[in-house]
Amino acid sequence: MLFDTHVHLNADQFEDDLQETIARAHEAGVRYMTVVGFDRKTIPKAIQIAEDNDHIYAAVGWHPVDAIDMTEEDLNWIEELSSHPKVVAIGEMGLDYHWDKSPVEVQKEVFRKQIALAKKVNMPIIIHNREATEDIVEILREENAAEVGGIMHCYSGPPEIAKECIEMNFMISLGGPVTFKNAKLPKEVAKEIDLEHMLVETDCPFLAPHPNRGKRNEPAYVSLVAEQIAELKGISYEEVSEITTRNALKFFGVSS
Repeated sequence: MLFDTHVHLNADQFEDDLQETIARAHEAGVRYMTVVGFDRKTIPKAIQIAEDNDHIYAAVGWHPVDAIDMTEEDLNWIEELSSHPKVVAIGEMGLDYHWDKSPVEVQKEVFRKQIALAKKVNMPIIIHNREATEDIVEILREENAAEVGGIMHCYSGPPEIAKECIEMNFMISLGGPVTFKNAKLPKEVAKEIDLEHMLVETDCPFLAPHPNRGKRNEPAYVSLVAEQIAELKGISYEEVSEITTRNALKFFGVSS
């Protein structure tokens, strides 16, 4: 039994075969999923999918690439939605220095506002980080994000930073890149970080794991992530599956 902690089944890529995709996930042993909404279009879809399916949950937040589009009304909307019984986290939020749509200072302001909101409603956060590790860690410290904790989503940094994040009450989530032959850092993280602090995800439809790299990713493929972690740690697939699922259930505060 697996918990894919970060999916975008609310993406257009799944519009024509959503239920078939969910069925394939169940066949692959993926019982639980969290659908992440990050703007005005994807948030309602995330909640709808969670409402329509047992063991599927939603996270609501605002993506850093689109930080410049976020209004106070959007922030208030996210706060209102946080009380929905199927909403289990605030996010994804963070910083993205790869794209230049939103100025860095705007991204930081929106990031800080969402951390404050999460603390107000007492919910964990999901962190998106692209080429912004130092600034993200600094903001998490300054805003005392450890108070609510969270997930370093699709973590791609070094083990040393992962350990710093764990000290701040964050889980380390690994996705498809851990299976890539040239992905040195995720493999090091998988080996060095204790399984008690680890989650698995697909980030589908993006970042499909080997041997499906370049294709549309889907929740069923999270089993390939778990298999790779098991191989790197020299333990059984069943142990990885059991412990990461238990971690996710506890983290999101949901019962099995």
